[in-house]
Amino acid sequence: MTTKAPAPVVAPEPQPESVAANEPADQPAGTLVSVNVGMPKNVSWQGRTVFTGVFKDPVSGSRRVLRLNVDGDGQGDLSGHGGEQRAVFVYQMDSYRYWERELGRTDFVYGQFGENFTVEGLADNEVCIGDRYRIGTATFEVTQPRVTCYRVGIRMNDPQIPALLVSHHRPGFYLRVLEEGEVQAGDAIVKLSSGPEQMTVADVDGLLYLPGHTRQGLVRALRIPALSPGWQGSFRALLDEEPGSGNAGLAVASPPPAWPGFRQLTVTAITHESDSAISLRLEDPTGTPLPAARPGQYLTVRVQPDKGQQALLRNYSLSGPPGADYYRISVKREPDGAVSGYLHTRLAVGDRLDIAAPRGTFILDQTQAPVLLISAGIGATPVLAMLQALQQEHSGRETWCLYSARNGREHPFAAEARALVASLPNARAHVYYSRPDPNDRKDRDFDVAGRLTATALAELNPPSAAEVYMCGPSAFMDDISAGLAALGFDASHVHTEVFGPAKSVTPGIAATPARPPHAPAGPPGNGPAIAFARSGLTIPWSTEYASLLELAEACDVPVRWSCRTGVCHTCETTLIAGDVDYSPDPVEPPAPGSVLICCSQPHDDIVLDL
Repeated sequence: MTTKAPAPVVAPEPQPESVAANEPADQPAGTLVSVNVGMPKNVSWQGRTVFTGVFKDPVSGSRRVLRLNVDGDGQGDLSGHGGEQRAVFVYQMDSYRYWERELGRTDFVYGQFGENFTVEGLADNEVCIGDRYRIGTATFEVTQPRVTCYRVGIRMNDPQIPALLVSHHRPGFYLRVLEEGEVQAGDAIVKLSSGPEQMTVADVDGLLYLPGHTRQGLVRALRIPALSPGWQGSFRALLDEEPGSGNAGLAVASPPPAWPGFRQLTVTAITHESDSAISLRLEDPTGTPLPAARPGQYLTVRVQPDKGQQALLRNYSLSGPPGADYYRISVKREPDGAVSGYLHTRLAVGDRLDIAAPRGTFILDQTQAPVLLISAGIGATPVLAMLQALQQEHSGRETWCLYSARNGREHPFAAEARALVASLPNARAHVYYSRPDPNDRKDRDFDVAGRLTATALAELNPPSAAEVYMCGPSAFMDDISAGLAALGFDASHVHTEVFGPAKSVTPGIAATPARPPHAPAGPPGNGPAIAFARSGLTIPWSTEYASLLELAEACDVPVRWSCRTGVCHTCETTLIAGDVDYSPDPVEPPAPGSVLICCSQPHDDIVLDL
């Protein structure tokens, strides 16, 4: 059904069905055609409830523009929209006309793209980051292109719109309010000054989202003070990324795997590390040195405890010296754990295991910043590899190693970790036992009787400039993360490794009771096997699902996503085995060994790190 557009306040006659068809001629600097506002609301989408402020309606008369938004306007997801750097979103009539032609639509109304200001002029390929404008009595500065997400697709009733806005170089842009004031439709847009570097909105948007992130372009963008901190962080990440590692400005990707899928390695040693943990040394059956692993990475192990039983997958962090020609993983025996039980009770030296190449993004950085290693229980495993890397480098970095366990019997690598800390010239350790045994001696085996908590962390006063690496049970991680935030640690410098599936990121979706991963409703498919390694679930593919993301959602497997069309890389996931096809093609391919699950389908049996 066609919706008529509201009459523009700059002309007395009613506006025709197509907003773009009959607009005033361009003004020298531009004209504010419509002011649009809307408060967030719940809308129904694909059987779910989405809280969104993308629906904006035109208002008549004067409106005050405040530091954080237009009076009467709001955003549903403040992590991606709104705030001082994104107070006002602008979209242009020229793009309205373009999309009417491109999409064959005549139903557009002001606010169609979720914008606060619909303007004549100010094209994305002309306006530059840092440009300043006066509209009415308010003054503005251009800060960044729009961060596209799926909700504009909801507003447009076209899920491909988020990708099209980027690939067609028409994203729109945000303004920061320098001086609050009154605006209204019909106001002239007066340019006050040009931003440094003269990088257009379209250029900056393409620099992040499209292939070809030139070093020259990144350096230029980072010289623009007005560019929002989030985009600056993305461009710095792109400058620092390793070749072949994908788009580090959008997603932290695991380094390319040393081999595809699984290969067999021989168990050459089994060592008891505590009452509940063992270490397995793995070597190539031919004696060939194994490719070097990074400190903090993990291996995916595939076992079939009994013939006829479905193969099971588990991830185990590497605990051996990085760069060694063998691998060492450490495994805690879990109650009723099918894989850990098999490895603890039935595996013998000389047996072979199916192993995928080292993967993971929880990797020790190469800076000289202080480093804070925090772990509990078997979470000590990847931290131990980081300590070994620091020792190998003879590092002089200020190093803090904080660890929590129940007692000495449940403290793996105790002697090894003490020796590593002692070998570092600028390192210190603090060990917490919540229930020390009678033979656990304070100041020898542990430092504090009690748990390592946020309160205990604050008492230590660690350096807030540190790079933090943290691994342990989820409740422990949540508490310590909150403590780090309270102490002023920058979230971008806090790196975590979780046991099992990571938390979902589903922006705007109303919370529902959590369910463990399960087979989807309805008859099973007859396509390739889709294994979700962290969730312990393998499901046959069905063409009823448009993407791997949709299948994961049907199984309640925790997922991360935002655009759902192959633009933002939020859904980028480690592909442990197998190949995929894309439909639609992503705007930029993911890193080697990774997959964008929002727009991919299986080509054959696959294993995902979900």
